[in-house]
Amino acid sequence: MLALVILVPMAPGWSRVKDSFFNWEIFVRTTPRLLEAFLLDVAIFAWSAPLIAVIGLLIALCRGVRSPSLFPLRMFGAAYVDIFRGVPVILVIYLIGFGIPGLGLPRPWNSPYIWGTVALVLTYSAYVAEILRSGIESIHPSQRSAAICLGLSERDAMRYVILPQAIRRVVPANMNMFIALQKDVALLSVIGPVEILRQAGVFKSLLANFTPYVAAAAIFLALTIPATRYADYLMNRQRNVRS
Repeated sequence: MLALVILVPMAPGWSRVKDSFFNWEIFVRTTPRLLEAFLLDVAIFAWSAPLIAVIGLLIALCRGVRSPSLFPLRMFGAAYVDIFRGVPVILVIYLIGFGIPGLGLPRPWNSPYIWGTVALVLTYSAYVAEILRSGIESIHPSQRSAAICLGLSERDAMRYVILPQAIRRVVPANMNMFIALQKDVALLSVIGPVEILRQAGVFKSLLANFTPYVAAAAIFLALTIPATRYADYLMNRQRNVRS
């Protein structure tokens, strides 16, 4: 870091880069509007996160079924995870965000807000499902056996014994996934919503300057760094409890 601070300003093009990326006047002018646009990112995150948690849990349960009669559910869960973890999120956003409205649906069902959210939910549910499944499988089989011996059904054993322990174990990992989700909401700008990244692009075009992108990055950091530290705190606390 010290080398960068010393050496970068010595580059011959530093004055132009400084004016294009670190113009304080433009930073101050554009930040209020970027904060307003960032509220849309927060709103999309707020209604996506609960859907991801619910669908991820359902997919994890599908992947963990043991009954031979429910084998199709297990195959569905595996196929879902393989597909949506195998395709980059930006491609899913393009395919759903442009493909579904292309069917000619009436308003509001052709909204990029709806289908962009669907793309994020489908993709992140696959990752969350695998995290939850790893948490479920980390519970020793004796817990399930003891619950069944006490008279609980398989469903009740999962609901009252396995899931409460598994969810606590994977909270830090899921926190990191939701931090990544908050950042990836900005990808929806490619299909139309005027959120912070799109608004920064508008300012860049109007002012012929890249400083709005730096301001947008600073706004994201102001949110994600405290969230990341909180995730680290949860992981450390969990490690201390285990030890």
